[in-house]
Amino acid sequence: MVFLIANDDRTMAFPDPHLAEANGLLAIGGDLSPRRLISAYSRGIFPWFSFRDSNLPYWYCPQQRFVIFPRDIHVSHSLRPMLNSERFEITFNRDFDAVISNCSNLRIKEEGAWLGEDMIKAYTELHHMKRAASVEVWEEGNLVGGLYGVTMGHVFAGESMFSLRPGASKLALVHLARRLMMAEGEFLIDCQFETPHLRSMGGTFIDYDEYIRILRG
Repeated sequence: MVFLIANDDRTMAFPDPHLAEANGLLAIGGDLSPRRLISAYSRGIFPWFSFRDSNLPYWYCPQQRFVIFPRDIHVSHSLRPMLNSERFEITFNRDFDAVISNCSNLRIKEEGAWLGEDMIKAYTELHHMKRAASVEVWEEGNLVGGLYGVTMGHVFAGESMFSLRPGASKLALVHLARRLMMAEGEFLIDCQFETPHLRSMGGTFIDYDEYIRILRG
C-alpha cells in the first residue's frame, strides 16, 4: 500500500516502513525540507523520483537493503595501482557543491533523472547542517570523481557518485569505507538498491530491521 502525505503536513511523520511495497515505495507527497529528510533517513527512508514527471516526492524504504560493510570493501586488482598512486588526492567535504553538481550533470539528460534543482538544494542544505557529506578525488588539482550521501547514526546513505576518469568513484568509495572503519562502532554504507558496480565492490543484502539496528548503534 502506498501512503499519501499531505502537502501541508507539518508532523514530519511517515508510515510504518514495514508497509512498503515490494519495490520499496512507501509514500508520495510532502516536501524536501531538511526536517522531513532527517525524519526520513532516521527511519531508513529516502526520496527517489523523476523530477520531470512528478512535482511530489516519492519515498522509498526497501525491506531488503543493499549495503556495503566497510570491512568487506573489495579492491580489485585493476584498482590497486590507482589506490597506491600518488597522482590522486582524496578529500572529504572540500567541495560538496562540485560533487553534487557533477553527479547531476552526469545523468540530467537521461529519462527518469532525479537529481534536479530541488534535490540539489535539499541535500546542500543538509550539508550545511553537517548531515550530508562528500568525498572528492583530485588528479593534478582537478576534480575527477567523487560521491556524496547523508550521514545518519551509524549509516552513510550513499546518494550518487561520478567519475570523469575511470575508477575515480570506486576510489572515493574505498576511502570512505576506510574512514568508516576507523570510527568507533559498527557502520555501513547504504547503497539502497543493487547494481553490478556496487556488488563488485562488496555489496550485500540485509533486512530492514538489521539496518535500523546498525543505524541506531
